[in-house]
Amino acid sequence: MAKPYRVTAFVRFNNAVTTSLMRLGIPIGGFALITVRGRKSGKPITTPIALFLRDGNRYLIASYGLVNWVRNLRADGGTATLTQGRRAEQIQAIELEPEVAAPIFREALRAGPPGIPAAIIRIYRARFVLPYLNVTTTSSPEEFEREVLTHPVFLIQSMK
Repeated sequence: MAKPYRVTAFVRFNNAVTTSLMRLGIPIGGFALITVRGRKSGKPITTPIALFLRDGNRYLIASYGLVNWVRNLRADGGTATLTQGRRAEQIQAIELEPEVAAPIFREALRAGPPGIPAAIIRIYRARFVLPYLNVTTTSSPEEFEREVLTHPVFLIQSMK
């Protein structure tokens, strides 16, 4: 059984440092900042997230489950701002159906974010991702289909 995700002091500190560096335009592997309007406050909320690239498409994967950025994104109809480096773009995030999302989630779990060394991915995945999932890198496609019900995958489309 996966443990529920909790925002710890370490996560807050890590997010603050990552967000600050990325706002300065310092690239951090396959990470980006997503800014979504808060569903209760209406204020913009920025969170660092990892992007996954596959077949020329970009995906957001909620590896920590139905966290606030996911709830806010759903409440705002999938519209958000995605910032990488000094480039910001308006996006539409489309939540994928489980049968489409499962193979993408499985591949992302195995590969990790682009631009991050494999050794770091293995450690990060083992310590900071897998404890919150009911699947592993060797789980069946059916298990991943069940998992994406609580860990949604979004296709990113630019709103040019």
